Amino acid sequence: MQHISPAQFNEWTEQASQQAKPLVLDVRETWECEVASIAPVGCEVQIMPMQTVPNRLHEIDRTRPIACLCHHGGRSQQVAAFLEHQGFENITNISGGIHAWSAQVDASIPTY
Repeated sequence: MQHISPAQFNEWTEQASQQAKPLVLDVRETWECEVASIAPVGCEVQIMPMQTVPNRLHEIDRTRPIACLCHHGGRSQQVAAFLEHQGFENITNISGGIHAWSAQVDASIPTY
């Protein structure tokens, strides 16, 4: 699994786009996504709370580059490891999560 900081996200997107349209898998709870969310250019964002991932695995396109996102990076790292264990090959964890995204990329995103 690759780890990137939010500041490295645009570079990751450019590289990942050469394969297929990248997916940001936001594994936070729905209420967290309502408080703070991202809308990166060139990517699709799919909200799938961590505990729902095993039952919703069929909804995730295995052929796309996937960057997992959560609040601080812990849940997304666990989901990324789970996806790799399930045979997904192009998985990245956004270290520091949306909290770091607010600090490094877009200060207008609320922290909580």
